[in-house]
Amino acid sequence: MDSLPDLTRLSEQEKEALIAALWAEVQRLRAHLAAFEAKQQEPVKDAHNSSVPPSRTHKTNVPPGPRPGTHRAASVGRAGGGRPLHPDPDNVIIAKAKSCPHCGHGVQQADQQLHAVYDKIEIPPVKPVVTRVQQYGGACAHCGKSYVAPVPVGMEPGTPFGASIQSLATYLRYTHAISYERLAGLFGQVFQLSISEGALANLFQAVKARFDHRVMEILTRLRRSRLICSDETSARVNGRNQWEWVFQNDEVCIHVIHPSRGHGVIQEVLGDHRPRVWVSDLYSAQKKHPAAQWQVCLAHQLRDCQFALEAGDTVFAPRMKALLLRAFAIHKRRDRLAESTLYQYRGDLRRRLARCLALEPDTTQGQRLKKRYTAIQDNLFLFLEDASLPPTNNSSEQAIRMSTVFRKVTNGFRSDWGRDLFAAVRSIVNTGKRQGLSAYQAIQKALSPVRSLFEPG
Repeated sequence: MDSLPDLTRLSEQEKEALIAALWAEVQRLRAHLAAFEAKQQEPVKDAHNSSVPPSRTHKTNVPPGPRPGTHRAASVGRAGGGRPLHPDPDNVIIAKAKSCPHCGHGVQQADQQLHAVYDKIEIPPVKPVVTRVQQYGGACAHCGKSYVAPVPVGMEPGTPFGASIQSLATYLRYTHAISYERLAGLFGQVFQLSISEGALANLFQAVKARFDHRVMEILTRLRRSRLICSDETSARVNGRNQWEWVFQNDEVCIHVIHPSRGHGVIQEVLGDHRPRVWVSDLYSAQKKHPAAQWQVCLAHQLRDCQFALEAGDTVFAPRMKALLLRAFAIHKRRDRLAESTLYQYRGDLRRRLARCLALEPDTTQGQRLKKRYTAIQDNLFLFLEDASLPPTNNSSEQAIRMSTVFRKVTNGFRSDWGRDLFAAVRSIVNTGKRQGLSAYQAIQKALSPVRSLFEPG
């Protein structure tokens, strides 16, 4: 009601109903206030007790001077420290005195001792190498058909910018998040190559066309994988929110940017493939994976236990956190354990987990954790049964980290093809990393005529 009715006109029954309604409203407000006060008493979520990124975590001021645990690098190249000497210098200067700088008296070179050895490094001036192609043709006197002479591979008509420029531009744009304007300026000022922002856009569209079959090659391998780890983060495309998914293991990595965060994306990427094991966090779409087994990321669980502990749970969270840390410790030295010992450890963990789940926490956070682990207790320690399984999904988070940085620097994509090219580049770069290649080497290899990204060399 918006205002108090005229009580003199109400019957006894109407007054009693009004009192009951007001009392119910008071109880509702009390419950709401109690919940609000309880929420205010909870600890602040940060990177140490939740999935909040470090960038949103409050940082205390660091005292001036060297940080604890840091020290000056030891000398490796010359007295006083410095970078190591180059194993194969291009030029060597031998500086020997002819006369004493103090009195001018002549000195013998044989009497002089080596005083210092150091390198001076320069980058030579860089300018583009332009190859003019003159392609001839004519009409065949025998059959009368027109013909043109073939040109070497990589010299075909079309864009004037070769594979080296395509590789460098793609590398700088999609691994260092350099804008079109700054990238055009860099090429002009550093490499003495005039290239407009429109030309860069055309160059990247040509690169995307060449990357499409490379991404399909990676996807084909993913669809044969026994183990898949997955994660997702937000993306911004044409002023709208979308989601970037990553699917990866020790061999391959696929990035997909999609309007949906639903489990249908997983089905779309994997098709009919059913991996043996899935590793992810507890996001609802990830829980609908098609794998036979599911290993929950324990890094997330440790942070959640820490939050519950800071929120006042002294019954369940401390014991559960200790159990998870014990599992990590066993995993860390599993290579030094006999299979019989590892079997005993697994049995001990299961018994400890059962005792934890039998506890009765008296806080909301503790009760929430108990309910969660009761439901997923079979998915916590699979990595101790199979050495190929990781206990965390950190590798997926690492694969997707550059995407978060790129989104913050560029504020997203202005076209669907730009979105898809970024996903293709990240797929190639992160797959190349798993093959021992740097980001630049992976892009170069993807643009080269090699038959497969997985060929050595």
